[in-house]
Amino acid sequence: MPLTTDCIWLITGIPGSGKTSVSKALAERLPRSAHIEVDRVREMVVGGYVAPGQEPLAESNAQLELGARNAALLSDSLMTKGFTPVVDDVILRLQLTQYRKTLSRWPLRLVVLAPTIEVALERDQQRVEKHVAARFSYLDEELRAQMRGLGFWLDTSAMDIAETVESIIQQTEEALLGSAP
Repeated sequence: MPLTTDCIWLITGIPGSGKTSVSKALAERLPRSAHIEVDRVREMVVGGYVAPGQEPLAESNAQLELGARNAALLSDSLMTKGFTPVVDDVILRLQLTQYRKTLSRWPLRLVVLAPTIEVALERDQQRVEKHVAARFSYLDEELRAQMRGLGFWLDTSAMDIAETVESIIQQTEEALLGSAP
């Protein structure tokens, strides 16, 4: 099955689930694509930056929503010029609402990478650049509660990046989001 390019791909999961690696590998399989790592978009804020989950929580949440909005605007711009965006973000209902609102004219495909917490923690420890999975492991329960039934869920605990991308390609239609709930 050929990889769908007429949509915006949203790849989510808890830290350590493989979002960045899988998103980049998926984008590399597309003829015209862009990988949008939303952590990098959020980090463009320098003065007044509040990290996810930090106090004041209202400001942290506002910046999470702003990051999703800016990633969505960038995705819209790329789609308009014929590039398929592959967005890598921790997406809960707040962010999904922002993506749907901003990108209502484009089909969205959501992939939830859902390895076990133990696997995500182990992968996080193997990373060179950051180690945050332990701090955010509580998001696994939140993700499962808020996003259940949406998109294509994939337990990647025993899968490498190539196997994960192949599974996504094989289940493209399952990832398609319908109308907003």
